Amino acid sequence: MNETAQISLKKVGIILRPSTPELKEVFYRVKQIFEAHGIEVLIDNLSGGMIGVLGQQFDILCRESDLLATIGGDGTLISAVRRSHSFGKPVMGIHAGKLGFLADVALDELDEILTQIQNGEYRIDERAMLQAVITTGAGEKRVVAFNDIVITRPSISKMIHVETFVDGKNFNTYFGDGVIISTPTGSTAYNLSAGGPVLFPLTKVFALTPICPHSLTQRPVVLPGQYDIEVRTPDQSALAVVDGQDMYEFGEGDSIRISLADMPAKLLHRKAFNYFDVLKEKLNWGEG
Repeated sequence: MNETAQISLKKVGIILRPSTPELKEVFYRVKQIFEAHGIEVLIDNLSGGMIGVLGQQFDILCRESDLLATIGGDGTLISAVRRSHSFGKPVMGIHAGKLGFLADVALDELDEILTQIQNGEYRIDERAMLQAVITTGAGEKRVVAFNDIVITRPSISKMIHVETFVDGKNFNTYFGDGVIISTPTGSTAYNLSAGGPVLFPLTKVFALTPICPHSLTQRPVVLPGQYDIEVRTPDQSALAVVDGQDMYEFGEGDSIRISLADMPAKLLHRKAFNYFDVLKEKLNWGEG
């Protein structure tokens, strides 16, 4: 977490949840609020095309904006964080519906929050991301993930055989439906459903969680962030699913090397934001 970071908020880039043209009215309301604070509003061309507004190419939007703001849910924010990762811009999530783990700003709070931001009353949380190199006969593919990378079977008809190596040394062999390599942020997503641990989001660690393992002795493991994990499937093909949004095939003789990314994601929150309050609300903890 970096509470001393300051941004000069003159331009904001807006990204809308895809295939939701009904967000047009919300966009204009958000635009009005930002402009009332003297902040110029840009929108990416895909979002703009969806609601009939002229937008900018995403890379140009990222370069010109001081802050990216998503309107939608956690999936919209995750996609924006991944696509904008190389630009290092902070991202704020405005939820169009229920409170999210990541998109935590309600529309009726936006005016007050912008006042706080302009008064320096905010914080930028730095959250670990994964970077992966997928090596196949066709070459190398580099990807980043905000939540997780899931190694899973391409067919439901049989188990997958997965070998894992930590810093080049043989670590474990898994038989089952696959494994999840999760960031602390992603620990409350698929990792949690598969029985993995909840990790505090500002820690620099990641979790390796088997999915429906054939052996009941296989358990989730939390690894320090300085390690890297290599995953191989020695005798069959597999799928690598990145943040539930992108999918890559690899097979015998191929590998995926995963580590924490050199540059974290940056999420902008109000100073009063409390991760544990969100966790309790989303998971219904403390209720009888």
